[in-house]
Amino acid sequence: MSQSFNSLGMALLMGIIVAYMILAGQFNSFVHPISILAALPFSLTGALLILWASGQSLNLFSFIGLIVLMGIAKKNSILLVEFTNHVRHEGETNIREALLKACPIRLRPIIMTSVATVAAAIPLIVGNSMGQETRTPMGLTIAGGTIVSTVFTLFVVPSLYRVLSVFESHRKSTLAK
Repeated sequence: MSQSFNSLGMALLMGIIVAYMILAGQFNSFVHPISILAALPFSLTGALLILWASGQSLNLFSFIGLIVLMGIAKKNSILLVEFTNHVRHEGETNIREALLKACPIRLRPIIMTSVATVAAAIPLIVGNSMGQETRTPMGLTIAGGTIVSTVFTLFVVPSLYRVLSVFESHRKSTLAK
């Protein structure tokens, strides 16, 4: 069991590093992936809180649920950051105004996918079939982490985006001169 946890922990860490590198390439920025990955601690917190509240343990199956959860949490952040960048490329130079335009538009897709994810995890949580003790921690991890990360992602990611935007590279504007 200890060896499995070490392997999954390493897989989780490597997944975060690879995700950062892919996001840095996709957004052509080293700053935006930081605001995207800021949602991951909230998903972990939500998962651990619901496991603790329900009396479940952090086991191999809940750890697999954590890995799934990290992808879901990143997706919500990517929706916000990508559309905010789109609004900025359309001509909005004020970052605050770009966020105020982009975030309400992306709110519904984020809420819809989060609700669908939680609804899909409910059969894992409430079933009573053979092997249910392995599926319940995974479902709780996914549902609890999704709820907490969605709520915090809607506030923290735009705020962090605004704070970190001062560190953006302005190579394009200097190369154009």
